Amino acid sequence: MSRYLLSIYQPDGPVPEPAVLNKIMADLDVLNQEMRDAGAWVFTGGLHPADTATVVRVKDGEVLTTDGPFAEAKEHVGGLWVIEAPDLDLALEWARKAAEATTLPIEVRPFAGYRE
Repeated sequence: MSRYLLSIYQPDGPVPEPAVLNKIMADLDVLNQEMRDAGAWVFTGGLHPADTATVVRVKDGEVLTTDGPFAEAKEHVGGLWVIEAPDLDLALEWARKAAEATTLPIEVRPFAGYRE
């Protein structure tokens, strides 16, 4: 089995209206349970908005911290899953289901050097 990171790319801006958000959250609960039942689920989590981020850098031996996301963009990582799958095809199938549930793009990346 390999591990994959499924990242949710969320546009900056207001949270969806309750009727929309409630459906998304219910669909995510179903998806998370399906992942657990299939033995694919390792971890999931949502993130606060990108403007709550703090970036830490080391330059010339000094630690510098700045407020806000590392990169300026119109969308940022809003949440993620870590899953286990035997191959990329199954990881992409989980990502498809995640994209349907969230209505947002999902990036799939394998973990380097991880194979159980």
